[in-house]
Amino acid sequence: MEKAKHLAILAIESSCDESAAAVLDERRGLLAHRVFSQVDLHRIYGGVVPELASRDHVRRLLPLVRAVLGDAGLLAESPDTRVRLREGALHGIAYTAGPGLVGALLTGAALGRSLAYAWGLPAIGVHHLEGHLLAVLLEDDPPPFPHIALLVSGGHTMLIEVEGIGRYRVLGETRDDAAGEAFDKTAKLLDLPYPGGPELARLAESGRAGAFEFPRPMLDRPGLELSFSGLKTAVLHAVRGRAMTDRVRADVAWAVQEAIVETLTVKAVRALEETDLDALVVCGGVGANRRLRERLAEALRARGARVYHPRLEFCTDNAAMIGAAGLARLKAGEHDDLGIAARAQWPLESLRPLPG
Repeated sequence: MEKAKHLAILAIESSCDESAAAVLDERRGLLAHRVFSQVDLHRIYGGVVPELASRDHVRRLLPLVRAVLGDAGLLAESPDTRVRLREGALHGIAYTAGPGLVGALLTGAALGRSLAYAWGLPAIGVHHLEGHLLAVLLEDDPPPFPHIALLVSGGHTMLIEVEGIGRYRVLGETRDDAAGEAFDKTAKLLDLPYPGGPELARLAESGRAGAFEFPRPMLDRPGLELSFSGLKTAVLHAVRGRAMTDRVRADVAWAVQEAIVETLTVKAVRALEETDLDALVVCGGVGANRRLRERLAEALRARGARVYHPRLEFCTDNAAMIGAAGLARLKAGEHDDLGIAARAQWPLESLRPLPG
């Protein structure tokens, strides 16, 4: 890669049901980002349909790329419909290579790798979870290294010791359902619209304490492993055969949210205690949950520790976080060959540590 005074990269995210693109500059920060959500497309099915997600990425990604390049002022005038860059405008392209839905990943990977080839730029396939872990570095007051990360989403719930970029040690993770999955499945039991997690959180605001009591999985034993399938089963038994009035739904939502939030809070504090660290990063879609943020802030304040969050728009899937991870790796000299990689599974601890 040709040496530049500072790097600017295009990033593409397509791991599931959000199509996203962003432009990140090493010196000027985030120049532009856009996200197109497929929620309306999948709502009728009550969840993401992989084939439909892939097809919609094909339709959405190139227009999004053109839009963010225009927003960032990096496009040259063109007499035709091709995307033409100003000379020296970009120095690389990052795309999500996994984990995720393979078809969805391939659409973004193929576009990113093809644009890189056409423009003579290096390309780097980014680990989606590393993107979530590094999204907080886009903020003005990033956390110090090392720190603990609570990565909590619809597909993952993990406690990770983050010693630096690429230096990750998984301390504990869910043995079955992720926390976000528990939110979504409970929402489905309550006949809430898709996506269910945010709907359940809104409904919980009008719920009453004490109407229902659900288990706090694995809090009665040491360690940092998590489990949420038992909670989901307890909810199923509690609502089966019951008249589901608005009052009952709100009370169930409150109790479920409290059970998940307390479990995550206790485990996160335990991870800080076991590692003797005092900084916690909360990332992933469930990291936007207001009750979780409140409980973690209270718990960490009591022990003189601090919690860090990406801004709300960077908790859910986005390309800015992929740009943050890709920029760090391109700066370190990493890039991919001409092949197109997409991995449904990709162990986080297999990533190459970066110096520093």
